[in-house]
Amino acid sequence: MTNSVSIRDLSLSFGAVNVLRNLDLEVRNGEFLVLLGSSGCGKSTLLNCIAGLLEPTDGQIFIKGKNVTWEEPKDRGIGMVFQSYALYPQMTVEKNLSFGLRVAGVPKDDIDRRIARASEILQIEPLLKRKPAELSGGQRQRVAIGRALVRDVDVFLFDEPLSNLDAKLRSELRVEIKRLHHSLKNTMIYVTHDQIEALTLADRIAIMKSGVIQQLDDPMTIYNRPVNLFVAGFIGSPSMNFLHGELVEEGGKTVFKAHDVSFPLDGYEAANPPVAGRKVVLGLRPEHIHVDSDLPGIEKHEAVVDLEEPMGADNLLWLKHAGHTMSVRIGGAKRYAPGTQLQLSFDMELASLFDAETEERI
Repeated sequence: MTNSVSIRDLSLSFGAVNVLRNLDLEVRNGEFLVLLGSSGCGKSTLLNCIAGLLEPTDGQIFIKGKNVTWEEPKDRGIGMVFQSYALYPQMTVEKNLSFGLRVAGVPKDDIDRRIARASEILQIEPLLKRKPAELSGGQRQRVAIGRALVRDVDVFLFDEPLSNLDAKLRSELRVEIKRLHHSLKNTMIYVTHDQIEALTLADRIAIMKSGVIQQLDDPMTIYNRPVNLFVAGFIGSPSMNFLHGELVEEGGKTVFKAHDVSFPLDGYEAANPPVAGRKVVLGLRPEHIHVDSDLPGIEKHEAVVDLEEPMGADNLLWLKHAGHTMSVRIGGAKRYAPGTQLQLSFDMELASLFDAETEERI
């Protein structure tokens, strides 16, 4: 598969502050790539470099095989949707959609065709004669997306486009953006700090920290096989449970031990064979821990319910176990009062094991 956007050894500094550090990234043709990270990680800065709104200190940017590192934004073949709608308040929706095309001298028939197509895709035909003040937040964001869409470009850049909307509208527009990508099959690069947006929208996710990509992979691989402690803790709500202990030899096998409780590693696929004596961190997601399970041949561990959080379709239990506080996700029909004793079993095939010193996956 050909690459639509190539970032090669890109760095950007503001004085002594390094915002992006020797970053390499290949975005495939037609891919939906999400740049995910907390505030200040460099994700929006990277997007602005691709768009031409910021000039990198070092490195190069290629779009469709063309070196655009020093090209003006209008010459890069990109359409951008910002967090702010940035609509002209005095213009109708139709005029907002057509403004950039009119300035560029695009023929009127072509403008009309592009607006009709974008309006149909985004379902904003009834809004064309209205002004932005007459629109809801979701409608304004649709118009902002439409303004990028009429440019008829190969690459779309989204900078946290849903962050100004309420939860219901975010959910609805997230579906619309995914449907839009399936329809257009254009390359889309999407910046967000919201992991739900990332997991539901992306073909691949690039998780960033301090200007460096920590992991680049499909959503399920990132969720189930995080490469380090940072990624493991960043993805998932609530976060992955972390148990600090060490690897020891017991009965001819290497097991994880914490507070005199041993955890067999049966089923865990290690990149390198676990070595006894190593200080490690065991990661278990709340849904990979089973409560009062009758599965045969799986070791059980005693735990006590500390707190219960009913969440509708499921419940979240906070438990005390082996000197740790752990969260466990169970079905919504089950209820456990604080102080209840129960038995836990762990799905070690889906566990994660990290070196305590390097924080890298074992």
